[in-house]
Amino acid sequence: MIKFHFELPELGYQFGDLAPMMSQETLSYHYGKHFRNYVDNLNQLVDGSKYEGLSLTELVRKAPEGPVADNAGQVLNHSLFFEQLMPAPNAKRPTGEFLFLIEQSFGSFESMIEQLNRAAASFFGSGWTFLAMDDAGELKILSLSNGDNPLRYNLVPLLAIDVWEHAYYLDYQNRRKDYLQNLWLLINWHVVSGRIV
Repeated sequence: MIKFHFELPELGYQFGDLAPMMSQETLSYHYGKHFRNYVDNLNQLVDGSKYEGLSLTELVRKAPEGPVADNAGQVLNHSLFFEQLMPAPNAKRPTGEFLFLIEQSFGSFESMIEQLNRAAASFFGSGWTFLAMDDAGELKILSLSNGDNPLRYNLVPLLAIDVWEHAYYLDYQNRRKDYLQNLWLLINWHVVSGRIV
């Protein structure tokens, strides 16, 4: 019998709470099927293996390229993605130290959003665009394929933007830019800033 080392994290909102920016149908498929599949796959892969007992972040950092690394990365990336969402209208913006870091790294909050949008919209294929922080406290934007994660590059992931088609196709078809524009209305900046270590 497979041990369940990792579980699907609970959402802080109901499936219908993010509409119309993200529909109940999209959340049902994205969270309830795609994300769950990554969690189930990871449990099967680590059960009885040399990776059993490692935390999710340890797996992401240490597992070599392959199924374990791919599924661990997807579980962590999706956890970051769904945790940072909240129902709209959400007019809040970053404040305090986090806003200072944003302005220091990008000039302004608006400039950061513009650069994140550009990186996510132009990323070819399936993957993620991240806002991450280096050891010096500088914020960086990077787009990574498949289940890759900033932890593998000694960066702390603060914000994760899913640019796999299953994240937006039911609501936006091929209009990734519209998805990205509406996603900002759902971001809980308190959660994002809380990831700074």
